[in-house]
Amino acid sequence: MVGSALIRNLQKDNKDWNLIVKTRDELDLCNQNQVEDFFLKENPEVVVNAAARVGGIHANSSYPAEFIHENLIINTNLIHSAWKHGVERFLNLGSSCIYPCQSKQPIKEEYLLTGPLEKTNEAYALAKIAGLEMCKHYRNQYDVLFHSAMPTNLYGPGDNYHPENSHVLPALIRRFHEAKEKGLEKVFIWGTGKPRRELMHVEDLANGILFLLGLDSPPDCLNLGTGVDHSIFCIAELVKETVGFKGEITMDESKPDGMPLKRLDVSLARTLGWSASISLEEGIHSAYNDFLESLRSNTARL
Repeated sequence: MVGSALIRNLQKDNKDWNLIVKTRDELDLCNQNQVEDFFLKENPEVVVNAAARVGGIHANSSYPAEFIHENLIINTNLIHSAWKHGVERFLNLGSSCIYPCQSKQPIKEEYLLTGPLEKTNEAYALAKIAGLEMCKHYRNQYDVLFHSAMPTNLYGPGDNYHPENSHVLPALIRRFHEAKEKGLEKVFIWGTGKPRRELMHVEDLANGILFLLGLDSPPDCLNLGTGVDHSIFCIAELVKETVGFKGEITMDESKPDGMPLKRLDVSLARTLGWSASISLEEGIHSAYNDFLESLRSNTARL
């Protein structure tokens, strides 16, 4: 999802980018030999690391070993090989889940590593923190322009709509759509509905990445988000309205909530000159239309 959005925006950018892209079948980032061969052959000047094994609460809770193992290997292979082969600039994408679960709100970049992580995604968060710290220390020791961006929760074209392993918004879109198609009277939502989440359209993130690539001296870590959060129940109501489901929303409080509150402080990004522009209402309509189109074209990630 992120990689595709970035490619679309790079192709529209005024700069004459020569894009080097590889699918998972073409390049296994968990294979150090393949990663080394890639850098040796392609000799890229700029690398954006948008690769990761990702998922929602269920996936993170069910497969923590895979999440920490694969993400650690991806980051280690890419960052070290990029430095070894003289990459001029490396932009690493982290995640807002790297911040402490009881962090003060909104979350500033400086709050990293000041408290315990949320248990449901601890393994993934630790791996992403390692990537961020690698970039920082390689930058300090070797004077290379390796830096990181911390996006908030993302959604949009190309999202994963798997019923168990997807994030909250695509999961809700699929659930309400199928309930509407089947004529169901209720849709069940995990948890109490009270936790609040900040959601950003992936096109805003792609725009933010381009902005960062244009800075001569970016910070080691920069939050990229909207600065606005909504309760899970409110998000569910927006999806319900967009999809046109006429039934009820029922909360399944036997399921975990995850972090109670997670909103990024984006004041540093705004000071530098960047801010998100797509509202949640507009973004959900866009995401649902993309979901419908992907169903028609049989390209949906289900």
